[in-house]
Amino acid sequence: MSTTTIRIEDDLKARVTAAAKRVGKTTHAFILDAIAQTVEQAELDDAFHHVADKRWAKVLASGKTVPWDDAKSWIEARARGERISKPVSRKPGHDRPNGARRTRA
Repeated sequence: MSTTTIRIEDDLKARVTAAAKRVGKTTHAFILDAIAQTVEQAELDDAFHHVADKRWAKVLASGKTVPWDDAKSWIEARARGERISKPVSRKPGHDRPNGARRTRA
């Protein structure tokens, strides 16, 4: 196990010491837990961004998305415990009758 030295302001050191006492840990154990939690959160954030980047690349490649109203209805139904099919993704503008397009006012 290696040793690392950190410099922290006196006020933060006092807060860490007080917080460690409140949870029944040594200052050292409290700091190690805080570092471990921060590293774990950074890893989770990285994994989340990796998944988001892959999904965004898929959207860009296909041009297909799920309209918000469809997604919202599905989420609300699932929250009520209903088992319904996932909404179908499609290219914007391809969900209107006879290929009609929106016009600007």
